[in-house]
Amino acid sequence: MDEHLMVIDDNYTGVVSQGSQPQRRTIPGATITKMSVGPMDNNTYLVVCSATGHSLLIDAANEADRISLLIDENAPTLSLIVTTHQHADHWQALADIAGGTDSPTAAHELDAGPLPVAPDRLLADRDTVSVGELTFDVVHLTGHTPGSIALALTDSDGARTHLFTGDSLFPGGPGRTTSPEDFTSLMDDLATKVFDRYDDATVVYPGHGKDTTLGAERPHLTEWRERGW
Repeated sequence: MDEHLMVIDDNYTGVVSQGSQPQRRTIPGATITKMSVGPMDNNTYLVVCSATGHSLLIDAANEADRISLLIDENAPTLSLIVTTHQHADHWQALADIAGGTDSPTAAHELDAGPLPVAPDRLLADRDTVSVGELTFDVVHLTGHTPGSIALALTDSDGARTHLFTGDSLFPGGPGRTTSPEDFTSLMDDLATKVFDRYDDATVVYPGHGKDTTLGAERPHLTEWRERGW
């Protein structure tokens, strides 16, 4: 019997916290494991193609030792590491994970400069990322940072989309912006590229905190614009 050093909770709720067990969700064609790392309670996500074992890591945010263990025990082949945006709390473990796994990395060109590892691939809006038999759509959302991206994965049966939003969308509103222009840009992108494109069943996996759905957030779009944050 295999003895794993990391225990993963398969009763997925989407609520994890610093030091808690990672949680794993099984969807048609893949598994999604969510783990909180570091003092800012960052979420890192490991998505594994069920058919091939090829895997994608989203945001090597912190605690390289824990992320390495998660990968070693659950990702037969780490195909790519994607960084959702340039803020340092989302890439503290990137150099260690990329160096330790020899995995290529990817990010948007506008956020690539501050990263500790130069991306092997530059992502742009409406690009696709293939990992085994999984296809992720790249969504560029300008406002939280110039090059923030989200990744959208639709179940192999087409029933539901899983949207990894970094710090651009959370339960209760958009990510932090530092000017009215950036706020308007982010809200416009969220409206046209996310809420107009994906249905209410779409699950949102943010860069910090618990998950939500577009259906839960959609009624509040006007409220967010009026309050300005």
